[in-house]
Amino acid sequence: MLKVVLVYPQIPPNTGNIARTCAATKTPLHLVEPLGFEISDRTLKRAGLDYWEYVDLHRHASLAELAQISGRWVCFSKQGDYHFREFQYRQDDCLLFGSETNGLPPEVLARHPSVYIPIEQPMVRSFNLSVSVAIGLFEARRQLMP
Repeated sequence: MLKVVLVYPQIPPNTGNIARTCAATKTPLHLVEPLGFEISDRTLKRAGLDYWEYVDLHRHASLAELAQISGRWVCFSKQGDYHFREFQYRQDDCLLFGSETNGLPPEVLARHPSVYIPIEQPMVRSFNLSVSVAIGLFEARRQLMP
C-alpha cells in the first residue's frame, strides 16, 4: 500500500490538507518529527475539517524510526532525477516530501530515488506542499490501478 510521508512539516494548514487527501484516498499518512506545530493545532484541525477520524496517522520520532516501516522510499524534490510521471511506482512505496522551507535532507536524497514535478515558470520556486503531495500520490495511484 502506498504511504505519504511528511518529513519535518512546518505549516499546519498544509499538513491538514494533506491529511484530508490521505483520508479521502485511504492512504496512510506518516509524520516525521520534529513538527513545526502541535498536532492539536487549531489550524491543522481546521484544514483537515472533520475527517481526522478517517486518517490513518502515524508519527515517527526520527527518520531512523521511519526506516522500520516496509517499503521503498521515493523522494519528491525540485532536484529529483526522474520526472514524476516517468518514474515506475510500486505498491509498497513511501512517497517522501520534505519541509516547506528546506525540502528533504541531503542524506535522504542521496540514498533513495528522487522525482521532480516540473515547474514551467522559472520565477516560481515550488508548488505548495499539499499540491505536490496530491500530484505525486495521484500519479502513483494512476499507475498502480488495474
